[in-house]
Amino acid sequence: MLVITCPFCGPRSEREFAHGGAVSSSRPDPARVSDAAWVDHLTVVPNPLGPVHERWWHARGCGAWLTIWRDTRTHDIVGEPDAR
Repeated sequence: MLVITCPFCGPRSEREFAHGGAVSSSRPDPARVSDAAWVDHLTVVPNPLGPVHERWWHARGCGAWLTIWRDTRTHDIVGEPDAR
């Protein structure tokens, strides 16, 4: 089980959070990219090995959004969460 430290509520089980996905580059303008590139942006989720910058929502807690670095190899959180 992943334990995420909320800056406002302290250490909490991942069951209190909803995964918001990886922090990615900005959304492309659908009018300026090909249909294939747009479909890839919407459906292809990168699955890198190692540290990933992710967003988590404390849905069953204070409601804050956190940005964390999580290592996909070990499931460990690297560094302190950043609340935004």
